[in-house]
Amino acid sequence: MTKDQAKTRIEKLKKEINNYRYEYHVLDRSEISDAALDSLKKELFDLEAEFPELVTPDSPTQRVAGAPLKEFKKVRHGERMTSFNDAFSEEDMRDWFARLTNYLGRPLRAATVHRVPAPLFYCELKIDGLAIELEYEHGIFTRGSTRGDGLIGEDVTQNLRTIEAIPLHILPPEDVEKNLKKMGLRAGDYDLAPKSLVVRGEVFLTKKEFARINREQERTGGKAYANPRNVAAGSIRQLDPRVTAGRRLDSFQYDIVTDLGQKTHEEEHQLLAAMGFKTNPHNAPARSMDEVFAFREKWGEPARREKIDYEYDGTVVLVNDNATFAAAGIIGKAPRAGIAYKFSPREATTVVEDIKVQVGRTGALTPVAVMRPVNVGGVTVTHASLHNADEIERLGLKIGDTVIIQRAGDVIPQITRVLPNLRTGRERAFKMPARCPVDGSPVVRDGDGVIARCSSRTCAAQHREALYHFVSRAAFNIEGLGPKIIDKFLDEGLISDAADIFELQKGDIAALERFGERSAENIVTEISQKKHVTLPRFLYALGILHVGEETAVTLAKNFNLPHADSWIKIKDIARVFAGLSLEDLQKAPDIGPKVAQSIYDWFREQRDMELLARLEKAGIVVEAMPARSAASSALAGKTFVITGSLESMSREEAKEKIRARGGDASESVSKKTSYLVAGSEPGSKFDKAQRLGVEIIDEKEFLKLLH
Repeated sequence: MTKDQAKTRIEKLKKEINNYRYEYHVLDRSEISDAALDSLKKELFDLEAEFPELVTPDSPTQRVAGAPLKEFKKVRHGERMTSFNDAFSEEDMRDWFARLTNYLGRPLRAATVHRVPAPLFYCELKIDGLAIELEYEHGIFTRGSTRGDGLIGEDVTQNLRTIEAIPLHILPPEDVEKNLKKMGLRAGDYDLAPKSLVVRGEVFLTKKEFARINREQERTGGKAYANPRNVAAGSIRQLDPRVTAGRRLDSFQYDIVTDLGQKTHEEEHQLLAAMGFKTNPHNAPARSMDEVFAFREKWGEPARREKIDYEYDGTVVLVNDNATFAAAGIIGKAPRAGIAYKFSPREATTVVEDIKVQVGRTGALTPVAVMRPVNVGGVTVTHASLHNADEIERLGLKIGDTVIIQRAGDVIPQITRVLPNLRTGRERAFKMPARCPVDGSPVVRDGDGVIARCSSRTCAAQHREALYHFVSRAAFNIEGLGPKIIDKFLDEGLISDAADIFELQKGDIAALERFGERSAENIVTEISQKKHVTLPRFLYALGILHVGEETAVTLAKNFNLPHADSWIKIKDIARVFAGLSLEDLQKAPDIGPKVAQSIYDWFREQRDMELLARLEKAGIVVEAMPARSAASSALAGKTFVITGSLESMSREEAKEKIRARGGDASESVSKKTSYLVAGSEPGSKFDKAQRLGVEIIDEKEFLKLLH
């Protein structure tokens, strides 16, 4: 992306995020989900990190939240209340840590507490609630406020007083001392009776209480609330504290602003608990980034999240040493030494880069969105079915649009909304083709006009068979990608041609019915391992009419294809064969007029040339036929036929070894056959070889010939 493109995108993102944030924080309503908003914010943050000169003071990354409601008295915070930038992957976390150490100019050092090195990090569950600040004078709760814009919040003291989890006074010093002793801390290291004390935490609503409130809403004919966070935020902003008291809010405290002698964030949690504040018992220190990852993985397990009676959407990771945390300072709205390591969102935003049309098994044409890769629900997805032209019209979708994509549970990703305010003017309208993209036949519509189909009855079947052939054992040999799975991928719009197979992401497959994370990962791994293929296999896989395994070997041997080292560029294969005349092709052994015409036509078809280009773009690497040497000529002039199963290798591997040594591997037995290699359970070829007097050898003898 160029700087000008980034500038345009940043301005669009800033305007859209500010609109949504105003509605959410000031008007107490949500037009899009938190996950979708987080995705937009993450894109903006990444763009500003790449182009720091484009950061402006009015960017949403440089502020915390919306303006305070006018009905409440304003409170200026003694120290700015910040929030955190988001990370969604281990790579994001390692990038954050690298930026931090680069800024500090030194490796991260652990604080020493009671002569023992403290853990490097502290991890907290990121509660989906409302941040608050609590002020105590001589141990008595005197004022509570919301975060507001980070500098000025709202005085909600009376409402916070109704929450039993928030103490109206802290414990006396002697009780605090006893509690610290139980924790193994020396009370003499801390000020246990500060004149003023400022702590911070979160107000939230439990799932059980949220369900109760919605049942009450239903009973009284009111509208059900969307999520617990909105109820908690709305309850704290009630002018009548009796309404707040009726909501049974809860609260955890997690930060001490006042210097009591604490050196680490872990000590702050211990001091808070000792003074009588409610802290989250699941929060824990971590000695390494691997322990941070383990903490996040543990608490991100769906079963564990289901059991916890409050919503949390990730973990907060902080540098444990307070001196280092302070030295790192703030960048924009967030501390450098802390980050929100969020769970994978069920909704996210991405850009539709293209809309392709897939022809299914019944000839039905299905438009499929090809999207910029995005993580949704823990997996990366790149495709989403658009079902039909009516659905595209309903969404108002154009190619190039920014969209919200949803994946609730393990369902297929779907585009739920277009964000037209982010358009640049370069978006393109989509139109269903009048002719089938596979065979060019006219497209017709069903009686109700919803489904478009190819008018040729053989089109879809031939297309499907071509894909079966492409992944078959003698071609790319992609194990586990059988006809049923190919059919499923076609019907769901994940693939439209052979090149699409190599673009599949784990998330595209895992989202399908009857596919899990493990099976999806196995398929993607197998596909990635089969991107290297020999030239004969590659030519055979293309499915050129009349070009079988032996003809593919003949083509590979008899036409000069330029290559560096032992690899051939696919564009060179296309260029060389497209430049051959019918006479050139027929000069090769066993290629007659019919076969030559088929090869000649294939390499002059625009659709076929586009497939070759897409295969090269997908990273397919073709191995050239080795130059003849003494070793590679050991079986020159010999023709082999293999029947039955071999123990030491597959039949395809055996054929390649024969050809690498100058021999020929045939599928049929004739008088010209030099050897029949008989494995276990040989077929009818064995009987025919006996009748023709062809020499029959077993696997052991065959291996001797190879060596």
